[in-house]
Amino acid sequence: MRARERHQFEKVLLEKRRLLAGDVNGLEQVALRKNRHDAAGDLCKMPEDMADIGSDNYEQEFTLGLIETEEATLREIDEAIQRIEKKQYGTCVACNCPIPTARLKAKPHAKYCIKCKRQQEQGTL
Repeated sequence: MRARERHQFEKVLLEKRRLLAGDVNGLEQVALRKNRHDAAGDLCKMPEDMADIGSDNYEQEFTLGLIETEEATLREIDEAIQRIEKKQYGTCVACNCPIPTARLKAKPHAKYCIKCKRQQEQGTL
């Protein structure tokens, strides 16, 4: 891959990283809020319904799952940026074959070619 192409992908990755980092920070604030009353500014001391508590717990667990997924994507982006710096970007880390540009445009932090990604998902890589 030429230096110009690597530079373009680096810009895309850095922008994607910036956006995701902001999303993660926002999600963390939502997930860590104390309860429905604190979030809504409700100072009423009425007891909460068990269904409301369950909904709040589900929402918090769901948000924490999203945070975990986005943090994993951030790590993949950081790894891709490191591969750009080492001039290894665009090459499958498993088989050293070039990753097609169309795949990189769809998922710029891809580290596997399609064949190796399928093998990795099936547990044969």
